[in-house]
Amino acid sequence: MNALLIYPKSPETFWSLTHALRLINRKAASPPLGLLTVAAMLPSDWDLRLVDLNVRDMTDEDLAWADYALLSGMIVQRDSALDVAARCKSAGLTVVAGGPLFASEDERARFGDVDHFVLNEAELTLPPFLEDLERGVSHRTYRTDQFADLTTSPAPRWDLVDPHEYASRGVQFSRGCPNNCEFCEVTQLLGHRWRRKAVSQVIAELDTLYDLGWRGVVPFVDDNFNARGEYLRRELLPALIEWREGKRGMGFSAQVTMELADDTELIELMVRAGFGTVFIGIETMDEVNLAECHKRQNRHRDLLSDIKRIQRAGLQVQAGFIVGFDNDTPSVFQRMTEFIQKSGIATAMVGLLQAPVGTALYKRLNREGRIRVDLSGDNSDGSTNIVPRMGLESLQAGYGNLLRDLYAPKNYYRRVRTFLREYRPRRANTRITPSQILAVIRSFYHLSVVGRERWEYPGLLFWTLFRRPRALPVAVVLAIYGYHYRMCFEPLFSARVSGPGRA
Repeated sequence: MNALLIYPKSPETFWSLTHALRLINRKAASPPLGLLTVAAMLPSDWDLRLVDLNVRDMTDEDLAWADYALLSGMIVQRDSALDVAARCKSAGLTVVAGGPLFASEDERARFGDVDHFVLNEAELTLPPFLEDLERGVSHRTYRTDQFADLTTSPAPRWDLVDPHEYASRGVQFSRGCPNNCEFCEVTQLLGHRWRRKAVSQVIAELDTLYDLGWRGVVPFVDDNFNARGEYLRRELLPALIEWREGKRGMGFSAQVTMELADDTELIELMVRAGFGTVFIGIETMDEVNLAECHKRQNRHRDLLSDIKRIQRAGLQVQAGFIVGFDNDTPSVFQRMTEFIQKSGIATAMVGLLQAPVGTALYKRLNREGRIRVDLSGDNSDGSTNIVPRMGLESLQAGYGNLLRDLYAPKNYYRRVRTFLREYRPRRANTRITPSQILAVIRSFYHLSVVGRERWEYPGLLFWTLFRRPRALPVAVVLAIYGYHYRMCFEPLFSARVSGPGRA
């Protein structure tokens, strides 16, 4: 049996890092970890090919070779997935689909070219599908309301990946989140109960990546990495610290909650284990909005002080923010700009409030008659599927101004310096590689010779070299990221002039 594992094309988004990747000679930010894990669950006598459309095209030869097409993706990849399913079906392949894109019935109704939907967690729904397929009695939809034991989850099939195409490699340690944020679909997809792999599984996956020569960043893709801090302190982080002894390279990142700021021991262990960056969902500084969206973990805090505490410990804070809550007024845009500038959060993903299908927010707004269009899946493209209290035109115009102010070169580089003044990184156990040198040369050309950062970028490099020399690699990366963010958001900057922007 020959099967294509197909990951649809992603549009340019905040996290696609499209423009930044060109400067480091990579085609995509990370491989499709879910498909690589599914690949490890398929029968050993199947021949597999990974077709990541963010890296290469799907050829007629691929289609002629294959019997099955296994398709997975996110909502933001909807258009590409529709094209893929139609092309595979017309080529005579059996099309099997799974993943977040197909979680709702409304989405599945669009995909008439899909023969079988294998939904929820593949550890539970893929085996019965394969058994039925073998017996010739397979059904159209396989789903479950149960959640998998991750100690049975196999290691991803990294052998299917071209190692030169991606900027990072991912590891999943846990699934599920105990929190109940109204707008978030994580608990709908993965449940409230925090489940984890055995530490030995994680170490084995890292060993594989290291043996394959990977020395770059390995994001832990968990939605709530510090949901059980005591287990991290007792088991995982000590194991990671021991594993990294004598090894060069390979740092980590994770998505955490603001509760990390309360646990200085956990922060210290994360830094010692090689974590350099954490992403935190801050969303809003307004207590009324935090109560509205049930973001209990961020309430009654000095958020600015919490951020600075994490930065001073040696972790770069990236963060998500939302505008368009029911209690937001036009003053929110200036207040959020000022907060982000003071925080030194260079990577500030600000989006309009959206309501994913099935979330508590979607159900509430649907009852109120305030769901207006389909969800785009990109929470920073200037669109929203809800009717905001502020008014759509005012919300989108203010959002365009906010992005313009945040990512104007002068403001962005000032924010990077604010961060570097606080940041206290540990001495890295890496050495400079030829690709990093090439990235510096390319970035200098694109940002300082032909770009609008003609003076800001060299100024940042010299400032960092003399004042924070240990943080120079981080300064270069943030400058490259800033270039991508400006290019990505530029179409929205004009919202203040031309009207409401994309609806």
